[in-house]
Amino acid sequence: MARRSTKTPPPADAYEEKILDIDVVDEMKGSYLEYAYSVIYSRALPDARDGLKPVHRRIVYQMNEMGLRPERSYVKCARVVGEVMGKLHPHGDASIYDALVRMAQSFSMRVPLVDGHGNFGSLGNDDPPAAMRYTECRMTEATSLMTESIEEDTVDFAPNYDGQEEEPVALPAAFPNLLVNGTSGIAVGMATNMPPHNLREVVAAARHLIRHPNADLDALMKHVPGPDLPTGGRIVGLSGIRDAYETGRGSFKIRATTSVETVTARRKGLVVTELPFAVGPEKVISKIKDLVGSKKLQGIADVKDLTDREHGLRLVIEIKNGFVPEAVLEQLYKLTPMEESFGINNVALVDGQPLTLGLKELLEVYLDHRFEVVRRRSEFRRGKRRDRLHLVEGLLTALVDIDEVIRLIRSSENSAQAKQLLMERFSLSEVQTQYILDTPLRRLTKYDRIELEAEKDKLTAEIAELTRILDSDAELRKLVSSELAAVAKKFGTERRTALLESSGAPAAVPLQVADEPCRVLLSSTGLLARTADGDPFEDGRGRRVKHDVIVSAVPATTRGEIGVVTSAGRLLRVNVIDLPQLPETMPSPNLSGGAPLAEFVSLAEQEAVVCLTTLDESSPGLALGTAQGVVKRVVADYPSNKEELEVITLKEGDRIVGAAELRSGEEDLVFITDDAQLLRYQASQVRPQGRPAGGVAGVKLADGSKVISFTVVDPAADAVVFTVAGSRGTLDDSVQTTAKLTPFDQFPRKGRATGGVRCQRFLKGEDCLSVAWAGPAPARAAQRNGSPAELPEADPRRDGSGVPLAKTVAVVAGPA
Repeated sequence: MARRSTKTPPPADAYEEKILDIDVVDEMKGSYLEYAYSVIYSRALPDARDGLKPVHRRIVYQMNEMGLRPERSYVKCARVVGEVMGKLHPHGDASIYDALVRMAQSFSMRVPLVDGHGNFGSLGNDDPPAAMRYTECRMTEATSLMTESIEEDTVDFAPNYDGQEEEPVALPAAFPNLLVNGTSGIAVGMATNMPPHNLREVVAAARHLIRHPNADLDALMKHVPGPDLPTGGRIVGLSGIRDAYETGRGSFKIRATTSVETVTARRKGLVVTELPFAVGPEKVISKIKDLVGSKKLQGIADVKDLTDREHGLRLVIEIKNGFVPEAVLEQLYKLTPMEESFGINNVALVDGQPLTLGLKELLEVYLDHRFEVVRRRSEFRRGKRRDRLHLVEGLLTALVDIDEVIRLIRSSENSAQAKQLLMERFSLSEVQTQYILDTPLRRLTKYDRIELEAEKDKLTAEIAELTRILDSDAELRKLVSSELAAVAKKFGTERRTALLESSGAPAAVPLQVADEPCRVLLSSTGLLARTADGDPFEDGRGRRVKHDVIVSAVPATTRGEIGVVTSAGRLLRVNVIDLPQLPETMPSPNLSGGAPLAEFVSLAEQEAVVCLTTLDESSPGLALGTAQGVVKRVVADYPSNKEELEVITLKEGDRIVGAAELRSGEEDLVFITDDAQLLRYQASQVRPQGRPAGGVAGVKLADGSKVISFTVVDPAADAVVFTVAGSRGTLDDSVQTTAKLTPFDQFPRKGRATGGVRCQRFLKGEDCLSVAWAGPAPARAAQRNGSPAELPEADPRRDGSGVPLAKTVAVVAGPA
C-alpha cells in the first residue's frame, strides 16, 4: 500500500499566476530570427576580413595558443578538438573535427592551414578520414601568417560563450585567405560558395588596388583572370566568372584534364590526371559503369584507377576499337561528373552584416583590415619602444652620477625613501626610479653604459620609423604592399587550373581580354608562352636563374595568330590566346609557366620546331636553310583558310636546320657547317620564291659535311658567333671538348653558294662542330635540362682554336 505524504500542501494563493498572452506568429518570428542570426553570424558565413568561419578561426587561434608551430612535433587531433570545444566552441566535436580535416586537405584548400599526419580523407570523400584519436596535426607556415602579430593588439577580442576566456573577432590574416582558399556554407535564407584562387594572382591584384584605389574590374582581372582550384582541371566559359567578380554571383563549368594516349598495344584510352573540384575518382568510375550497364554510353572497354602517391591522380578509360576517343570524351563530359558546374555566391560578413561582394569589394575589405592591423601593430610597437626608451634614459641618467645614487640609497631608511630621494635628486619618474632600484649592481659597468647608449640610439631610430609609418598613409600602404609581396614570393605557386574560353584549347586569360600587344616565346625545352610586350630578361625584374633559353620570340597580339615552322618544312597556325601567359609576380623571368608544344601542334616522329613567325603578309617573308645547304626566301603568303602550310619542298633525307622571319630584307644569312666553315651573305642575294618551291643552293659543302646552323643576323647590330668542337667518333653527341666565342664582324661576306671561311681551328681529337650559332649579343647558353651554361670570353681570332667548357652546352640563343 502506498504511503501517504504527511506534508501540508501550500495555500492556493502561494503562487502568483503569470500568463502572458503572446501571438504565436510573433513568437515564432522572434525566435526564428534569433536562430537565423545565430546561424549566419556564428556558424555558416565567413568574415570577409580573415575569410574564416568561427569554428575555423577558433581552431587556428587555439592551435596558436597551444604552441603547435610548424617546427614543433605533431599532437593528436583529439587534443586540439577538445581544447577548442572546451574553451571556445560550444558545439559537438564532430563539427570541429570536420572543419579541422578540411583545413588539412591539399585538394580542398589552395593553401592548407593545418599540417596533418595520418589519413585525412581523399578527393571526393571516397575514403573518409580516420577518427581524431588516430590522426595528428600542427600548424603550417601559412597558418602562422594568419595569427602573425596577434599578441600586439592588432585585433579586437571578445568573451567566449561562458565569459571565462577571450577569443579574437578576426585574425590578423597576413594573406587574403577568403579569396585564396574559398569557402562554402549554408545559413538560413542565404548561402555562400566561393572558389579558391591563386595566391600570387590575388596578391598582385591587391597590390594593384593599393597603388590605384580607383582601379576598375578589368584592371583587376588582368591579375586575377579566374579561380585556381587545388585539383587543377580546366574551367570552360569565362563569362560567368566576370559576372561573379562584378556582382558577386555567377557560375562556371569545370572539366577534367584528359589526354589521349596509347594505353595498350592495340587500344587508345583517355587518361584523366585532374578532376573537377571536390569530385573523386570513385564517383566518376561508378557513374561510368552505371551508364555503360544501361547502354547510355558506348565505346568504353574498361576503366582503371591507377592513382598513387608518386604519380598522383591517373584514371585510365580504355576505348574500344572503332570508336573515336574525342567523341567518347564529349559524351563523358555531358553524362558524368568529369564536367561539373560551380555556382559562385560571394556572401560574407562585413561589420557583422551578410553582404554579396564582387572581386574589388572583397579586396577592399581585406586591405582595409590589413591597414588597420598594421596601424595598430605599429602603435603597439612604438608604445613598447617608448616605454623601454624611458627606462633606458633613466638608467643612463643614474649612471652619470652612480656614486651619488649609491649614497642616496645607502642613506635612506627604506626603499620608499630611497625612491623619493632619487626622484627628487635626478628628476626621474616613478617607473624609472623603480627600474634603477631593481637593477643589479653588475649592470652598472662602463661596458653596460655603452650598450645602453647603443640601445637608446636603436630605439630612437625605430620609434622615428614607426612614427613615420603612422603619420603617412602612403607609407602605411607601401608597407602593407611590400608585406603582401613577401608572402606571395614565399608561399606562391604556379597556376594549376587552365582557363578556356570554350571547349577548345586552354587559354590562360579571361574572355574579355583586350587585343593587346604581346610576345610569344619558345624555349629550348619546347615550352610555349606569351608575355607582355617587351623583353622579360631586360626589364630589371630579377637576375637570371635556372631557365630555358628562349630560342625564338615573335611579336603578336593576344587575339592574333602566329606560325610554327617545323624541320619538315611545315608551317602550323597557333592561336596566341590559347597560350599560357607568364604572370607578372614570378620571382624571375623564365618559362616555367609555359605549356609544352604538344598541347598546340602535332609533330611527326623526328620532326622538331625550328622557329616561330608572324603571319604578316607585308613582311619580307621567311628565310630558311637546310642540312644539305639549300637556302630559301619564302614569299609571305599565308591563306587564312588553311591551318597547315608547306613552306618548302625538301629533297629526300633533307630537313630544315634553321629559319627566321626577315624584318627588312637587308639582313645577313649565315650558314655554319659541321666542318667549321661559316658563310655569310646578304639576304638580297636570294630571290623570294613561292611556298611550294624547293629553294636554291645556299652554301657549298665539302664531302661528308652538313649544315648544323642557319641564322639571320642584322649586320648593324652587335653580334657574335659561338662554336663548340667535338668528335665524330664519340657515341654521345653531348661530349664536347672546346668552344669559341667570336665577334661576328670578323667574318667577311662571301658570295652565295660558296664555301665560306673557317670559324674554328680543330685541336687534337676534334674533327667536327657539335653546336654552332650566330646571332645578336649577348649570347645565352643552356644545358639540355634548361640550366644555364657559362660561355667563354670573346676571342677576336676568326679561325682560332677554342677553350675548354665547364658545362656541356646544348643550345645557344640571343636576347629574347
